[in-house]
Amino acid sequence: MLCHPHKVGFSSRGFNRGGFVSRASRKQESTFCRSKLGSSIMLRHPHKVSFSSSGFDEGGFVSRASRKQVIQAVATSETDAGVSEGSKNGGLQGKLNKVVLAYSGGLDTSVIVPWLRENYGCEVVCFTADVGQGIKELEGLEAKAKASGACQLVVKDLKEEFVRDYIFPCLRAGAIYERKYLLGTSMARPVIAKAMVDVAREVGADAVSHGCTGKGNDQVRFELTFFALNPELYVVAPWREWDITGREDAIEYAKKHNVPVPVTKKSIYSRDRNLWHLSHEGDILEDPANEPRKDMYMMSVDPEDAPNQPEYLEIGIVAGNPVSVNGKDLSPATLLSELNEIGGRHGIGRIDMVENRLVGMKSRGVYETPGGTILYTAVRELESLTLDRETMQVKDSLALKYAELVYAGRWFDPLRVSMDAFMEEITKTTTGSVTLKLYKGSATVTSRKSPYSLYREDISSFESGQIYNQADAAGFIRLYGLPMRVRAMLEKGI
Repeated sequence: MLCHPHKVGFSSRGFNRGGFVSRASRKQESTFCRSKLGSSIMLRHPHKVSFSSSGFDEGGFVSRASRKQVIQAVATSETDAGVSEGSKNGGLQGKLNKVVLAYSGGLDTSVIVPWLRENYGCEVVCFTADVGQGIKELEGLEAKAKASGACQLVVKDLKEEFVRDYIFPCLRAGAIYERKYLLGTSMARPVIAKAMVDVAREVGADAVSHGCTGKGNDQVRFELTFFALNPELYVVAPWREWDITGREDAIEYAKKHNVPVPVTKKSIYSRDRNLWHLSHEGDILEDPANEPRKDMYMMSVDPEDAPNQPEYLEIGIVAGNPVSVNGKDLSPATLLSELNEIGGRHGIGRIDMVENRLVGMKSRGVYETPGGTILYTAVRELESLTLDRETMQVKDSLALKYAELVYAGRWFDPLRVSMDAFMEEITKTTTGSVTLKLYKGSATVTSRKSPYSLYREDISSFESGQIYNQADAAGFIRLYGLPMRVRAMLEKGI
């Protein structure tokens, strides 16, 4: 079966280099059931085209003279009811050489491995990124991957890169999506996808694949990164191609192909965890009227159960980036991990929101971001000392667009990169320390210090000073209020 290929780039027969019928040649359906192997071959959705010497007839169908060539390109032997090993002839949907799959070890990605081999006749290299999701998520992955049919598993520790090169730039920019969301999943996808492109180059893969559904944001975030960093890579998105519709279908497919089914208890929530946050979706949360269950939370205690005594925390910041906790210099990932622990025990950073997904629908999610909430509060409070009014207003307005770009998967868009250069420049003096008081879900500022502070006590004091003469305010008010005064005069006929 040849269905839903996405590549373009035609040979003289109207096929691209992967052996797929291109988008421009899919529209009418032609089915033929004859080959020397005795296999049933189906070519689905060839589009009408106008080719010279293309092997298609005037109606857009594959001509008799070229049927043999088409069959040779897509035929698979039916002698193996499991995974096709026909790497030379391709799979049911065409031929790829090697695919790098974003792999978690769960049911979906375990099933994708044999599905890729069966449908694309390819080797599968599983890739797992450690972005702080927890050691339990990484245990036994190599055995699972190989049992599913993968030729190898590549694991990369991306925690420091994730925090330094993705989280801290968003923090410095003050990027928050739709007033609440601190972009935990949005920031993680480009660092993972970038690593997949690197692995594809290292292992000589010609394609990448992910397990994102066709209804979510993550498919866009992964694929825009692939496009930006290596547009020649073919992208396979099984959830947009296969006939599997749910967990039971996936289990049945796994059993049919002798893939060990993960025995872990299925969570009633859809969760995504990394070093920055933990998100919860699904089950009772799908009704915005329902209050989240108390036992759903995993990174933070209920504020009602948090300690009765507050805890004071000093965050050291250099050029808009956090560098220390209570005077102790820490690496980016270590600093965030420590703040997650401290903030979590005080119930800091719980967010419940209904957001607008990139694909058009609204969704309700609950997020736990204890360390991130502390850092956003600290940086914002330090900026109140170091940024002037006009700069702060421009920065805040650009932060909205910055957050939108990150949420939409456009991390490598030149616009975000240019905006980041602006953010880096204006936060060069955002250096100092902020002390916060953590108490039962709240993080409030108690102290701000900076060698670049624009706050002058001798000017701001209510006592008379040498620099600010209060009498000067009269002339300023008359000039500043002149437009309003003129309008009022016009309305009253003065």
